[in-house]
Amino acid sequence: MLDRCEDYSVGLLPDLTLEDLASFRPSSPAVGGEPAGFGVVGMPTNLLATASEERLPGTVLGWDVTVRFVPTAFVFDHGDGTTSRAASGGASWARLGQGQFTPTATSHVYSGRGTYGVSVTVEYAASVDFGNGTWRTVPGVVRAQAGGYDVRVVEVRTALVDRTCAEDARGPGC
Repeated sequence: MLDRCEDYSVGLLPDLTLEDLASFRPSSPAVGGEPAGFGVVGMPTNLLATASEERLPGTVLGWDVTVRFVPTAFVFDHGDGTTSRAASGGASWARLGQGQFTPTATSHVYSGRGTYGVSVTVEYAASVDFGNGTWRTVPGVVRAQAGGYDVRVVEVRTALVDRTCAEDARGPGC
């Protein structure tokens, strides 16, 4: 038997969808790379993106909430018709303890000269806290994109020389 009180009601928390969170948007990520703004044909260009967890307070369906966005994937568009997907936005060669032009989880090798517009789309998992300290997952992903990073890809030719340019300023390639 269930006892009922006329002055008391139990409100259940709503199940939210991404459409319910349409007014909440994570910040646009940042995209860059190294070496800064250029690459070499046939060698890895290290692409980097920055996005982090965000918590945004607000109201949804009359409830005061905090919406959390956590980056779960980084999709790089290399500008040459190819894309790649990574779990993180990558790290610099120095941070990885690697030499320049070595492969990384987010590097890309361009096969031809030219200038390529690189962009990144970050996929975020969303969850909501109704003020009780418990995060409730919202199904689906929210995407934020950034572009505007151009990579100028050049060819490099090497030659064996007798002396360095410092030793012979009129030598080949100096």
